[in-house]
Amino acid sequence: MSRPPVALSIAGSDPSGGAGIQADLKTFSALGVYGTCVITALTAQNTRGVTGVHVVPAEFVTQQLETLVADVRLDAIKIGMLANAGIVGAVWEFLCRHPHEHVVLDPVMVATSGDRLLDDDAVRAIRDLMPLVSLITPNLAEAAALLDTSLAATLPDMRLQAVALQEMGAQRVLIKGGHLDDTADAVDLLLHLDGEEVLRAPRVNTVNTHGTGCTLSSALAALRPQRESWVEAALDAKAWLTAALVAADSLEIGQNPGRDPGSDTGQNPGSDPGQNPVRGHGPVHHFHAIWDR
Repeated sequence: MSRPPVALSIAGSDPSGGAGIQADLKTFSALGVYGTCVITALTAQNTRGVTGVHVVPAEFVTQQLETLVADVRLDAIKIGMLANAGIVGAVWEFLCRHPHEHVVLDPVMVATSGDRLLDDDAVRAIRDLMPLVSLITPNLAEAAALLDTSLAATLPDMRLQAVALQEMGAQRVLIKGGHLDDTADAVDLLLHLDGEEVLRAPRVNTVNTHGTGCTLSSALAALRPQRESWVEAALDAKAWLTAALVAADSLEIGQNPGRDPGSDTGQNPGSDPGQNPVRGHGPVHHFHAIWDR
C-alpha cells in the first residue's frame, strides 16, 4: 500500500472541536490524509464565543515545528491562527528554512462569533508572510483588513481585492464571499497564476457554521497533493464543505443546534458560558460522508 499524504496544521486549539486544529485534523482524516499539528494558542471557547486565549511562546512554536520536520515528511501545510507578530515571525523563519510547494494560509483574524483572534500588530507580519505561501484564503473581513480598505460588497469588488493581494506578494488568493448580500449562492473567488475561477454552491440554511474557514483551508491543503491543480482542489473542497454544512444540523453540538432561531436571548457571544444559552454556531459535520457508511 502507498502511504497516505501527510499534512500539518499550524493553528490554535478549539475545545468545542469545531474550529482550529480540531477541525483541521478532522478534515485531514475525512479526506484521506494523515494529520499532524503544531499548536500556537489555547483558547477557551464554545459554540457561542471565545472567553480567553493563552498564547504559546514563539520559541516553543519553533521547537514544535523543527522537531516535527526533523522526523516527518510533509506533503502540505495549513496555517491558521497565529495570535501575534512573534508567532507569525517564527512561522516566517520556518518557511524560509523549509520552503514548501503546498502551503495554505488562512489569515485568521475574527472568529465566526465575532471575537477578535489576532493582535493588531500581527497584520503587518501576516502581509510579510504571504509571499512564502502558495495560497491565502481570507474572508471578506480579513481581505479588507490586509488591504486596509472597506469590505467587498460584490464579486467585482472581490476580484479587485484579490488582484491587490497578489500585488502585495500573494501567489494565489481565494476570497471567501459567503457573506455577500447580493448573491443567491455562496460565492468564492480563486485568483491563481493562470486566471481565475468563480466557485459557486447553494447557500445552506443553517446557523451551524463554526469553523467553516478553518475547514475549507484545511480541505484545500489536504486535497492539493491528491489533485492536479489548485483549481481542482478548490472545486472539490468547496463541494465537500457544502455537504458538511448540509449535514451540520444533525450533530446538535452546543446548547442551540439551530432549530429554534426565536430562542435568542440577546446575550453577547462572549458572555458567561454557564448562563442560559444564546444562539450559538455549531460545527459543520466533517465526517458526513463516513459516519453514514
